[in-house]
Parts: sequence; structure tokens; C-alpha cells
Amino acid sequence: MSQANSFSIESTIEFQFKSSKIRDISYNSFLPEFTKLQTKRSEVFMEKKNDNFIVFNLKCNDITAFRASINEIISFGKVVDNTSKIVDNS
Repeated sequence: MSQANSFSIESTIEFQFKSSKIRDISYNSFLPEFTKLQTKRSEVFMEKKNDNFIVFNLKCNDITAFRASINEIISFGKVVDNTSKIVDNS
């Protein structure tokens, strides 16, 4: 029988982009995947901020849920980074 955790984990991750156009494209690209991050054990909120930022606010009930959410956001960041390198080199 599992016990309820006596803590939760909250974190904020910010991605800064070269322009608001790139930020908006990245934000819209991630929206379809974003729903996968919402579970019973974790909540993730994503918002566009001034100064070309996308901000992810996480609240997780346990370490495993936190790690899974972070991994998804990091994977998204890698895709954005690799795509922008391709676009910059063409």
C-alpha cells in the first residue's frame, strides 16, 4: 500500500528565444504535446512572456513525476534547438 507524499515539487523553467516570432512558432509547436504533461501526479503550465520567453511552471507530487515532466520539456528544448540550427544554416 502506497503512502501519500509529505511534499510536492515546484519548479520554473524559462526558454529565451532570439525573437518573438521564433518563440511563437516554438510555443505553437509544443501545444499538441503539452497535454501529455498533465497527469494526476503533475501539473505543468506553459506561457509566453515578454522578452521572448516561454515559461514552464511545474508542480509535481513526487520525484518520478517531476523527472518525467522535466525530461519532456528538455526533449522539447532539444527539438527547438536542433530545428533553429537547421534554419540558421540554410
